[in-house]
Amino acid sequence: MTLEFTDRVERVSPSATLAISNQASALESEGIDVVDLSVGEPDFDTPENIKDAARTALAAGETGYTPSPGIPELREAIAEKLRADGLDHSAEEVMVTPGGKQALYEVFQTLVDGGDEVALVDPAWVSYEAMTKLAGGSLTRVDTTPYGFRLEPALDDLQTTVSDETELLVVNSPGNPHGMVYTDDALRGVRDLAVEHDITVISDEIYQRVIYDGREMTSLGSLPGMGDRTVTLNGFSKAYAMTGWRLGYFAGPAELVEQAGTVHGHSVSCATNFVQHAGVEALRNTDETVTEMTAAFERRRDMLVAELADRGVEVPTPEGAFYLMLPVDDDDQAWCETAIGEAHVATVPGSAFGTPGYARISYANSTERLKEALDRLDERGLLGAGA
Repeated sequence: MTLEFTDRVERVSPSATLAISNQASALESEGIDVVDLSVGEPDFDTPENIKDAARTALAAGETGYTPSPGIPELREAIAEKLRADGLDHSAEEVMVTPGGKQALYEVFQTLVDGGDEVALVDPAWVSYEAMTKLAGGSLTRVDTTPYGFRLEPALDDLQTTVSDETELLVVNSPGNPHGMVYTDDALRGVRDLAVEHDITVISDEIYQRVIYDGREMTSLGSLPGMGDRTVTLNGFSKAYAMTGWRLGYFAGPAELVEQAGTVHGHSVSCATNFVQHAGVEALRNTDETVTEMTAAFERRRDMLVAELADRGVEVPTPEGAFYLMLPVDDDDQAWCETAIGEAHVATVPGSAFGTPGYARISYANSTERLKEALDRLDERGLLGAGA
């Protein structure tokens, strides 16, 4: 029997992040010590109060199906959180999903038709491109690399890229893989272009709570004129160290949530019942723990930037998330293969994010392991290659 696969699947490459992580796991299974800096997963355990809430829900028998959009308590807790961010959404305008990635997938499937144009701001998380292709859309891209990954200086480039033909624009702040937090001026520039060209914008705010130096982040949908054209996406994986729990959400105009509910209902039905109860606890009673985890990430960031500078490598200082873009050889794929094959340090090639010549380092790892990774790379002459 010969299997024939759809064009939409064959247009998409496997996730580069997961491919590197799988390679690291394979080496570790052979007894090789790998410093894995490839995966965007906090190295902290889920806070105890969240786990206790899940245990309580399990003991209470919360193991069946829930309403497809999510349990009322969680949707209301999310709406309260969004209102605190300046977003005017009711609980009925919230969809709870099994992870932030599923939330994005449902929005892409609902808004993007064959041939629709989707604009990305590079460097951009690897799955935005894949989701565009799976929905049949086409891509235009704006590169912020010449501006140190900052959006504001690239607004002129964005203006020449988007048009009345652009269906969707994706904005991610704090950003993966670069860690930059877009300024209010940059977001107002996005707003002006979205209004001018009648563009819907996805504001991916999954790293919203992981932000440094006392910064405050403005949610794009809170700007005048953006309430009915912004889909705000967030989740529990990063801020609450809940990656394996698979819990995310998006909020937007009621008609969008209703239409996306069809995709949701026919694909995943609902997010896991007892996990949703844990999500309520995360939102309402975990601020102190989140602050402590973020402070630890900030200390690691400071150490990495300083250590690299001491070794002659200057990098744009991340302002949020837990990633750093390291300049490497132009052939970043080959550099990353050498790094894992010889130094046993796993990183992700920048070309996977639309930015060749860099490697993404995740500093969701201990200070000791981060320093060891730098030592291994330095010993093999891999640091400073692209500086």
